[in-house]
Amino acid sequence: MWNVWIWSYSIAVLIAFQGGARAGADGLVLLPSEVALGTSESAQSMLLQETVNGEVARRLTDGIEWSSSNPKVATVTDGLVKPAGDGEAVVSAKAGDRSASAKIVVSGMGRPIERSFRNQVEPIFAKMGCNTGACHGALAGKGGFRLSLNGFDPASDCFNIVKLDRGRRVELSDPGRSLVLAKPSGAIPHKGGLRFSTDTREYRIIADWIASGAVPPADSDPRVEALEVLPGSSIHRVGESQPILVRARSSDGRSEDVTRWVKWSSADESVCRVDDQGIASVVGPGEGAVIAWYASKIAIARITVPYGDGTPAVKEGIVVDVRKPRNFIDELIDKQLARLNLPAAPACDDAEFVRRAWIDTVGRPPTTDEVREFLAKTAPDKRDALIDELLARPEFADYWTYKWSDVLTLTSTRLLPPSVKSYYTWLHKHVAANTPWDKLVREILVATGESLENGATNFYGLSQSPEEMTENASQAFLGLSIGCAKCHNHPLEKWTNDQYYAMANLFARVKAKGWGGDAGAGDGKRTLYVAQSGDLIQPRTGKPQPPTPLDGRPLAMDDPSDRRASLADWLTAPDNPYFARAITNRVWANFFGVGLVEKVDDVRLSNPASNEALLKAAADDLVKNKFDLKTLMKSILRSNAYQRSSRPLPGNKGDHRFYSRYYPRRMMAEVLHDAIVQVTQVPTKFENILVPGGSKQKTDFYPPGTRAIQLYDASVDNYFLQSFGRNPRRIVCECDRSAEPSIVQVLHLTNGDTLNEKLSAKGNRVERLLSLRKQGMSEAAIVDEIYLACLSRYPTGAERSRLVAMLPPPGDPDERPVVEDVLWGLLSSREFLFNH
Repeated sequence: MWNVWIWSYSIAVLIAFQGGARAGADGLVLLPSEVALGTSESAQSMLLQETVNGEVARRLTDGIEWSSSNPKVATVTDGLVKPAGDGEAVVSAKAGDRSASAKIVVSGMGRPIERSFRNQVEPIFAKMGCNTGACHGALAGKGGFRLSLNGFDPASDCFNIVKLDRGRRVELSDPGRSLVLAKPSGAIPHKGGLRFSTDTREYRIIADWIASGAVPPADSDPRVEALEVLPGSSIHRVGESQPILVRARSSDGRSEDVTRWVKWSSADESVCRVDDQGIASVVGPGEGAVIAWYASKIAIARITVPYGDGTPAVKEGIVVDVRKPRNFIDELIDKQLARLNLPAAPACDDAEFVRRAWIDTVGRPPTTDEVREFLAKTAPDKRDALIDELLARPEFADYWTYKWSDVLTLTSTRLLPPSVKSYYTWLHKHVAANTPWDKLVREILVATGESLENGATNFYGLSQSPEEMTENASQAFLGLSIGCAKCHNHPLEKWTNDQYYAMANLFARVKAKGWGGDAGAGDGKRTLYVAQSGDLIQPRTGKPQPPTPLDGRPLAMDDPSDRRASLADWLTAPDNPYFARAITNRVWANFFGVGLVEKVDDVRLSNPASNEALLKAAADDLVKNKFDLKTLMKSILRSNAYQRSSRPLPGNKGDHRFYSRYYPRRMMAEVLHDAIVQVTQVPTKFENILVPGGSKQKTDFYPPGTRAIQLYDASVDNYFLQSFGRNPRRIVCECDRSAEPSIVQVLHLTNGDTLNEKLSAKGNRVERLLSLRKQGMSEAAIVDEIYLACLSRYPTGAERSRLVAMLPPPGDPDERPVVEDVLWGLLSSREFLFNH
């Protein structure tokens, strides 16, 4: 039951945690603070922002006096800076008695303007939506005209515009008659409608490019290397708006304001929305991000919006957490809660903690004896001692092997059953030995040999092509879904089509003998080896890409050594920006129910963490401890944040991502099943596996007493596990597991076989309780035993009294049905079904 909660806090520390509420502006800042204008048509918009507690806050727009120290170098009108002549100047903005300034450097005023298809024309098509999947970027194009999706292939786009169909789309002698200008500007009917008018900068750029000979892109063209967004982070109130500026830094050292051609999106529209001009509108509390996409590069601007109306979040009489931080996790969470004006829930009680810690760490609730023993202890460090005990228990290896089996997709629908068992046994051995994560992953990546002797080789049995191997490895170990880059540049990330095939070429020489046959039949033997030659062809170019890890260095094409060793070096390197973050986020989500990045295996730049500083610190700590996952788990379990009550306070009810409280969640299917078995003391027999085609096959892999969390294979036939969202392991994606409630689950708990058959089975807990009652155990003790078994706590006085009054006399015909009903009621309650 959830009506017993600990409430503790001190109003004395409340004021220290209200940094997120705006108390008044500290000053002003002009963004960007330094500007370099490199051509006569360059320009830069400026933003005058307040600063609060050292952070950028709202933008000022009214009553601003703009000035330039040297109008012959740079002029400024309503915040727009334009060049006038080479040199330096200072632009200032004054609002009342406060002011801010920025340095302006102008050069290249005498240099002629050169139009670049790659860097000027292509971004226009992208911004206007011409090369999207709904328009000419579709696989078959539109109206006989095709562009590469989002402009990932400038060379082919230029060819299709200038040369294809006898060059009918451009008129070099009269650019205005060119179809590529006349249609989007409305001079000729266009199914895509008006994209830009003839008096716009977009029209002029394309016209100038055509007039200068429609020069195609060259390898020597400067390339955009990075984007800078301004402000990079800012703090606001609901109802405010914030323009975002974007500057593109090119390989030739120049930076340009490209805000006009950026494509925008919001990572969380419940916090802020953004329009086509890059103006973010704040709609709700939390921490959101505006994503800027330009030239296949991505950058984000964080928008922080404190909860409440700016007054202290906790009112008098509401008790919150005042414990000192125990580690870096608490320090960084508490800091963010202060910025967001979120009060922290108090500590959970011992009964809540013991159940929570057992379920999250070893995948089962504690037994009645284990609960009694813990609750009876009075040592102040008893929670820390329990954490150490749980991390050392044998059930730890069972639970975490199962968790990693989800990631590695162990299932006999894709591997033969003997191979699944070999893979599982190999993995379980490493989890039990607490093998560092980087070493475990390295052993998978460079695996060779026979599949029943070296279980790690079965990772490649799940992938029949270099492309599949690349996508599975990236998703499982980096949290990156790069499959979109197989056909075109990734629309949500920086990965290009060339990078995809360069990465996939690292697996091109992985070969196997004996991979034929259907899953579900045969001995499962497959021998993995690496050839000394062979490359994967990039379909777009007809040539292989130099084998290169994502963001890594290319390998020599003629190197006969195993390319996967270089991949493993790069992937598991301490400075790899994805590897440690990906596994840290997976572990974090197991204990808190919500990852720092959500979805848990979607660790891309355009999907920022809810607390970036915390994710970085946790990943850095994991690296410092040589990828010892138990060290990370111990830090999480010991933190105040993990040990908070799940009961929301008035000021943090809306928080679902920042860890102001523990978030209740339904136990995962396998853990819930095993909890029911533990309470009823009736094990489940796992006799069949499902094979391709839907038929069932007998298996002798699982002896009596096997728990669901000990199953090697997601294809084991069990209606309960299927109904409650077991991960079928069809793909490497956490999305394959479902925690969504359904009417099927409700009906199965009410009328299904699992619960009802176990409650009525012979020799179960019901019979044992009745036997103890015959031996003289009191009704109150019987009720206590039931509550300890089901809910890991003693009943309240009122609960005990009500149930004692319900129990018929010993030997009464209704005695067993009543006890069964009591157990059924608790086992189908939210308090049992949810980990809280």
